[in-house]
Amino acid sequence: MQIERPDVQYIAGVDEVGRGPLVGDVVTAAVILDPNQPIVGLADSKKLSEKKRLLLAQEIKQKALCYCIARASIEEIDELNILHATMLAMSRAVEGLSIAPDFVFVDGNRLPKLTMNAQSVVKGDSLVAEISAASIIAKVARDQQMLELDMQYPEFGFAAHKGYPTKAHFAALEQHGITPHHRKSFKPVQRILAMKGL
Repeated sequence: MQIERPDVQYIAGVDEVGRGPLVGDVVTAAVILDPNQPIVGLADSKKLSEKKRLLLAQEIKQKALCYCIARASIEEIDELNILHATMLAMSRAVEGLSIAPDFVFVDGNRLPKLTMNAQSVVKGDSLVAEISAASIIAKVARDQQMLELDMQYPEFGFAAHKGYPTKAHFAALEQHGITPHHRKSFKPVQRILAMKGL
């Protein structure tokens, strides 16, 4: 499927990582690529190996005209819900770009509040290079947060499951309770809180 690109100078792509996990921030990124410095191998971050993602993230940061990584905190997620927190973080990423884009492609089927024209693209991380680039640097930033949490709470295995609701994560929650970084509005976390009488 070919996505029609508007005839403007600066096009940004925006994506998020971390809507599904039970722990940590939701992380977004916005990227404006440099047409004179193409980056080979851009793809949906989930389809790349960790090694490839890290190399591409470095290249994107070096070659892009500008990029911004933004986030919504667990407090914002619990207060607003994950969808609204994600939209807020996406708006922050676009607003944080050092060059104001003329147009924004947003991954998914909803648009955050933006001051410029934008289009949502389902599976955009596979179809629009700018969104692919955003998905890669957002994923690397969020994985980094999980590695840091893994060092603080080794018993949870965050480095392996990245906070997603896996069997190992549920087992750790049942054994150890929740950390201050868990999203209390998420049902599996609420279930653990109820079990522990909190």
